[in-house]
Amino acid sequence: MGYAHILVSVDLDRGSADRVRLAAGLARRFEADLTGVAARPIPGPSAFANMQADGILRAAEERRSRDEAARVRDLFLRHAREGLRTDWRFTEGHPTANLAREARAADLVLVGRHGPADAVPGAMTVLPGPLLMEAGRPVLIVPPGIEHLGADRIVVAWKDTLEARRAVTAALPFLRQADHVYLVSVGQETQFQGIEEVAAHLSRHDVNATTHALFGSRSVEADEILRFARREYADLIVLGAYGHSRLREWIFGGMTHAILQTAPVCCLMSH
Repeated sequence: MGYAHILVSVDLDRGSADRVRLAAGLARRFEADLTGVAARPIPGPSAFANMQADGILRAAEERRSRDEAARVRDLFLRHAREGLRTDWRFTEGHPTANLAREARAADLVLVGRHGPADAVPGAMTVLPGPLLMEAGRPVLIVPPGIEHLGADRIVVAWKDTLEARRAVTAALPFLRQADHVYLVSVGQETQFQGIEEVAAHLSRHDVNATTHALFGSRSVEADEILRFARREYADLIVLGAYGHSRLREWIFGGMTHAILQTAPVCCLMSH
C-alpha cells in the first residue's frame, strides 16, 4: 500500500515553493504521480456604471489573471523539477472547492498551514480546515518554511473515533517507513481504550509502535500532543480532524483548531 497520486495546492503565498518541493520529494519516495492544482477566483461584477471604466477594469483584471496563472504554473514546474510524472491543472473558480473536486482522484492532498502568525492568505490560497471537510481524502498540512518531510519519527494522536481510525489507515505508507512511531492518547483512563489493540494492528503492517498515555484535560490535548512531539523530535503528527458544518462555516473541535493554527510540523489529518 502506498500513495500513487499526490496533489499539491499551489499559490503565490510565502511557503508555496517549499510545499511543492516537499510534495515532489514525497512523489519520488512513493513513486507517485504529482499534480499541481491552482484556481483563481472569478471577479465579481463591477460597481462602476460607466461602461468605459468598466471595460478598462475588466481588461486590467484579465491581464492580472493571465499573469498570475503563468506565475503559479512556472512556480510548480520549477520546483517540482525533473524525474517525476507531473500534471498541472489551473482554473478560474473557488480554490478550495476546486481542490476538493480534484481530490476525488488522489491518494494524498498537500496544502499550506495558515494560522494567525502566518502571512495573510492570497486570492489562490486553499485553507486546510474547509478542505478537510470537503475533500474526502487525507490532507497533509505543511507549515511555511518546511521543504522536506523525512517522517522518521511520527506521533499518532489516538482516540477511539472514526476520524482517528481513518487517519491511521491513511498514514500507513508513512508509518511503515518510519523509524519510530508513538501512539499517544491524552485524557483520563477511558480515553486510552483500544490503544494497545491499535498498536497490535499496526504491528501486522510491520509498524513497531509504542503506546503512551498522557493524563490531562481535553482543553489541553493539543498542547500535550505538540509538547510530546517536540520532546521526541517528531516531524509528522497523524490525527483525526473533528468538526462539522453550520450553515457556511466549519466549526472545529479545540484540538483540531489548535493543530490547524499552530502546529510547527507537518500534520496528516483525516475527517
